[in-house]
Amino acid sequence: MTREIDPITLEIIRNQLEGIAEEMGSVLIRSAYSPNIKERQDCSTALFDHTTAKPRMIAQAEHIPVHLGAMPAAVAAVVAKDPHPGDVWVLNDPFTGGTHLPDVTMVSPIAPDGEIIGYGVSRAHHGDIGGMTPGSMPAGAREIYQEGLRLPPVPIVTGGEINQHVLSILLANVRNTTERRADIQAQIAANTRAADRLKELQAEYGSELLPDAFDAVIDYSETRMRSEIASLPDGTYHATDYLEGDGITTDNITIAAAVTVQGETLAVDFSGTDAQVAGNTNAPRAVTESAVYFVVRAVTNPDIPPNEGCYAPIDISVPTGSLLDPTAPAAVVGGNVETSQRVTDVVLSAFAEALPESIPAQSQGTMNNLIIGSRESSGFTYYETIGGGFGGRPTADGLDGVQVGMTNTKNTPIEAVEVEYPMRVERYCLRPNSGGAGMYRGGMGIERSITISVPATVSVLSERRIIGPRGVAGGRDGAVGENLLDNEQVPGKFTRDVPAETTVTIRTPGGGGYGDPKARDLDAAAADWLDKLVTTDKDT
Repeated sequence: MTREIDPITLEIIRNQLEGIAEEMGSVLIRSAYSPNIKERQDCSTALFDHTTAKPRMIAQAEHIPVHLGAMPAAVAAVVAKDPHPGDVWVLNDPFTGGTHLPDVTMVSPIAPDGEIIGYGVSRAHHGDIGGMTPGSMPAGAREIYQEGLRLPPVPIVTGGEINQHVLSILLANVRNTTERRADIQAQIAANTRAADRLKELQAEYGSELLPDAFDAVIDYSETRMRSEIASLPDGTYHATDYLEGDGITTDNITIAAAVTVQGETLAVDFSGTDAQVAGNTNAPRAVTESAVYFVVRAVTNPDIPPNEGCYAPIDISVPTGSLLDPTAPAAVVGGNVETSQRVTDVVLSAFAEALPESIPAQSQGTMNNLIIGSRESSGFTYYETIGGGFGGRPTADGLDGVQVGMTNTKNTPIEAVEVEYPMRVERYCLRPNSGGAGMYRGGMGIERSITISVPATVSVLSERRIIGPRGVAGGRDGAVGENLLDNEQVPGKFTRDVPAETTVTIRTPGGGGYGDPKARDLDAAAADWLDKLVTTDKDT
């Protein structure tokens, strides 16, 4: 029987749980070796309970949406293997709880008194996980085996001791083993911190009250989410958008969604979405679900504490064997980073039918993944997602040069790039004229140019190079992005070996504009001219 917990105590416990998740993230970031984690903070942490048949997220750090919404599948996959206290389980297999292979997840049972009460979970994008190209994100992959080492749930720590057999297999299949080993140890340290803090919490509140607090925290979020959904207009709302090819062809790939609001529940149906494709833009179901959860939180109330309760009123239907729920051995590395962004766009567009005065114009809709690496055994791997324009909003301009949608990483500072890698940054600036004109203009994209001092392999996975982010309510579309090698335009998705002193330039899309450009405030337009964000009057 669940006991009643007074609201003040419950709020204190909820904040303590979120504090544990945030502290896990701090340990991971401060302990990691790779710039991708310590600088870009491409990682996420969370806590799950073990008081019901299904492990439930009870708290998360404010990290990466595509990581966090997909975590429940990973924890469920580990729990099915009957983990024991003192273990740490590792996985990255997209078909058993992972997202894409570079995202390595670790799950640790927490048992203060010998009985498991929860799990500490960390997920981090590793700079390399093997496969056919440095950085493990090849544009032309046709099956998952080409993308890297595939790990189903296995214990990397058993009874408190690192399983050297598992670790040796992992390190034998990746590039830059020193960096990989250190990042693995950082994740283990983060999970250890979760165990320490949750044990302290149980000592403070007792083994009987804490599980009841888990239930109450989840129930609170569910109650608030149901109330928010109930405030939306009932009905079914449709939207369709497209990916610009799968890395094998440039044929458009359809993503269709129908969002049905009925009372305090919400259903999203992806019937009409294309079948899984030959290339790597297939998105595992957990990634698809993560994108839906992100959008629902964004259009309701992002202040609702994020946990299992937020997702309980949401039903998601995805055709098996489709782009958004592929079957093995489909390639998926681009699905996590690019298809997730388009799912976000499609579901937001469907909500725009219900909430036309609340949803912004489309943002850049891509992560602009840039991967540069050496094929030498002692070489390097650099990974970056590059921000772009946020869509014009109903009451304000879009933000310039920001990460949008399913990613929330920082950039790698120029100083860090030039210290850590044989590369130099030639240009890093906002991209004038890239935001769609409107009463509220779209945010500007970014231009980032890097010269590589040694022979290397360059991979780019990007979108919105053909179809720009849509403006709404009379606003203009945002500018499409561009990729260049030594000033020659190249496709949105490619992998190439390049000689030393090659310059790679990524120009990211701008956001769409909101409203009629003729209604734009004259002072705002003048400020854009003075800031050199707008240098042409073709769209004003």
